[in-house]
Amino acid sequence: MKHSIRLRFTALIFAVLTVLMAVLFLVNSFGLERFYRRQKVLDLENAYRTLDEIAASKGTDSTEMEELLRYYSSRYNITVALVDSANSKLLQSTENGKSRLYQRVQRYLFRQDEDGKTLVLKKTESYTILQAYDDGSQSANIDCFAYLSDNQTLLLMTTPVANLKESVRLANRFLFYMGTLTLLFGVFLVWGMTSRITDPIRSLAAISEKLGHMDFSVRYRGQNEDEIGVLGNNMNSMAEQLEIAVSELREANRKLRDDLAHQEEIDRMRREFIANVSHELKTPIALIQGYAEGLEDGLCEEKEMREQYLGVILDEAGRMNKLVRQLLTLSQLESDKPDLNMEVFDLRESAESVLRKTKVLAEESGAKVSLEAPDTGISVRADAFRIDEVLMNYVSNAFHHVEEGGEVIVRLLPRGERVRCEVYNSGKRIPEEDLGRLFEKFYKVDKAHTRKYGGSGIGLSIVRAIMTQHNMPCGVENCPSGVLFWFELPRAQQTDSKEHK
Repeated sequence: MKHSIRLRFTALIFAVLTVLMAVLFLVNSFGLERFYRRQKVLDLENAYRTLDEIAASKGTDSTEMEELLRYYSSRYNITVALVDSANSKLLQSTENGKSRLYQRVQRYLFRQDEDGKTLVLKKTESYTILQAYDDGSQSANIDCFAYLSDNQTLLLMTTPVANLKESVRLANRFLFYMGTLTLLFGVFLVWGMTSRITDPIRSLAAISEKLGHMDFSVRYRGQNEDEIGVLGNNMNSMAEQLEIAVSELREANRKLRDDLAHQEEIDRMRREFIANVSHELKTPIALIQGYAEGLEDGLCEEKEMREQYLGVILDEAGRMNKLVRQLLTLSQLESDKPDLNMEVFDLRESAESVLRKTKVLAEESGAKVSLEAPDTGISVRADAFRIDEVLMNYVSNAFHHVEEGGEVIVRLLPRGERVRCEVYNSGKRIPEEDLGRLFEKFYKVDKAHTRKYGGSGIGLSIVRAIMTQHNMPCGVENCPSGVLFWFELPRAQQTDSKEHK
């Protein structure tokens, strides 16, 4: 990450510590000397007031005064002397004999400080505090001379002032070394400690990036109970809600796409249906119109020719009537409200009846016909009229496509709670690419052959619609030597069979 919080936070702490160190250097360089001098002046002022009080109450030659002088000498490094101004007699002193302090004060009194090495730090009616350098030395002293309350006793005090410039230089060097170590240690310490704060934030940033890429499976695993923990829990909740919302949206989009595809398929089927119906009706209408015009124009004066024309007209009219009836039947079967008359009947009897009705087709095809079914009969529960229609479509279709001298076999096979009915005809197999579309409306594998026997391509669509209403399967399969059409029906229960009887 180019600008991580951890790096920026560490850089901020480093900058703050650096600024603080710089400020400390400046204060130490330019303020220490003044602070030190001010503190010395305050010490001398406090000593003056205390000594003045003791002199007024106990006297200048008292034991308390002597102890107090030793205290200031040992504690504050202040040299003190009490002098009688009338006869210049030394009353008390922390130095042996007349000190150099007394001599310096005499120079001040008699203005022997023309060398300009003195600096008045504070002056009042009672005392004067000065700073001066010793002769031939670079060391400085802060001196105070004052009169006590009796206006006779002269108080002399001095305290040495260290060479502050050298002290400041040494202090700054020490601060530089210690400050550098402290700064480096602080940076490493902050770098390590900030990971406790930045790691959860980086985790949240990674989660937000994945959420931005529509990955809602990520979750925040931190155990923090602070604001970051609250944020992580809120992001988890948001991810769950987004996952649900996106899932619902995807499902809605899928359903919408399916609906659109279904609607497009319906439109396509409607267009195909209209085109197929128009195509199926166009030929018979044209024939009827042509032969009718021939009769009208008197082209058929002979009775035999007129009968031939009328026969063509009647055949084509019958073909159109059959097509219309099939379309009406299919429309009724595909309606939302199926009209089925469910009853129990013997499927063997229905198969035998259909074979009797199609005996003429069997004789025309020259095929061998057989029924393979249990002798006891098979009771099923369905709409007998519709099932007869299914059997009629299958059997008549088999006779139309069986090879000359071939065979047509109808089998009834009990299989548990169902009965499977199969209609087999030997002959040419159906191309594999056409098997899946064989039950579509108007779909024909061999259009010339279908036209020859008057097929419209609707019969198998009616079969599928009937079986769909019964909620039962149907289908077609290629066999090694022919084609097999099949459907299944539920077997009648024992109580249903008794009611049938």
